[in-house]
Amino acid sequence: MNSLTDKYINSLHFSPSHLSIMKKIGEHRGKQELFFRQTPEALDSLQHIAVIESSESSNRLEGITAPHKRVEGIVKKEITPETRSEQEIAGYRDALSLIHSSGEDMKFSVETILRLHKIICSYMPEEGGKIKTTDNEIIELHSDGSFKKVRFKPVSADKTETALKNLEKNYLKSAVDNEIEALIVIPLAILDFLCIHPFRDGNGRVARLITLMLLYHFDYQVGRYISLERIFEESKQSYYDTLEICSKNWHKEKHDPFPWLNYFWGVLLKAYGELEDKVSNIRSGKGSKTDQIVAAVQRKIVPFAISDIEADCPLISRDMIRLVLRKLRDEEVIVVQGKGRGAKWIKKQ
Repeated sequence: MNSLTDKYINSLHFSPSHLSIMKKIGEHRGKQELFFRQTPEALDSLQHIAVIESSESSNRLEGITAPHKRVEGIVKKEITPETRSEQEIAGYRDALSLIHSSGEDMKFSVETILRLHKIICSYMPEEGGKIKTTDNEIIELHSDGSFKKVRFKPVSADKTETALKNLEKNYLKSAVDNEIEALIVIPLAILDFLCIHPFRDGNGRVARLITLMLLYHFDYQVGRYISLERIFEESKQSYYDTLEICSKNWHKEKHDPFPWLNYFWGVLLKAYGELEDKVSNIRSGKGSKTDQIVAAVQRKIVPFAISDIEADCPLISRDMIRLVLRKLRDEEVIVVQGKGRGAKWIKKQ
């Protein structure tokens, strides 16, 4: 029940399309150094926004929410977390900070996994960093919060520690000893971690932290400047559906990993595309501030919040964005849905 055994990896057949996608991601990675040298001020701005988005989106994927202004204040350490949700967001903030500062040097190990879980739970009354003591299930809920179905039954509690140790051993053998392509090994390791589901709560958040850490190991720096967690959230139905598909027959090592691999590669391509677009726009000073906001609105397909436009226009103030959105509303280009902090905007057809 491991995707990283020699036998399982050798059984996988990668098409020319798969190889082309991985090559394209590698080409994006090759352009990073140019951005780092030429646009440090743009990257600083993007990094600040990405940390807020990641802290918000990774928790929101698990149903943990707080008003955006509260999230921003917690991430900046300007306010003290008050509710349980805010405590969980603060814990993720601290773990994310550790990954960004030290992820390249952190070993993929059971010890690291437990440490990250302990950090995300550090503001909670329940102590983190403890492997589950009872069996758990990955379930799907209806929109009203009621039970819908069991998506997957993870490794039983009594076998979890052994499964994590095997994951550590097989990952290091695949990535370090056998030097298998990182863009194959990393998503397979995350798939296995989620199928093991070692904690009572917090598995998804730890998986996303590990994802960022492992990408740093191979110099994929895009997650420092573009929130991968936000992209996971924006495509959350695909995120959950591909994981469900790929977990079928996982216990027997007869699962199909390609839906998850394709999804994972797609997230990286989208992130790198966003990074290059945003850096290019900032460097060129493309258009007036109003033009940049209008262009960001035109790119939106689904309802969006002010924070979404902020992410696309990192050097423009929120007040300026509000003014332009109101102008577009008055011109009947967009309409607002809801009120206050939960308001969403949508383009008129």
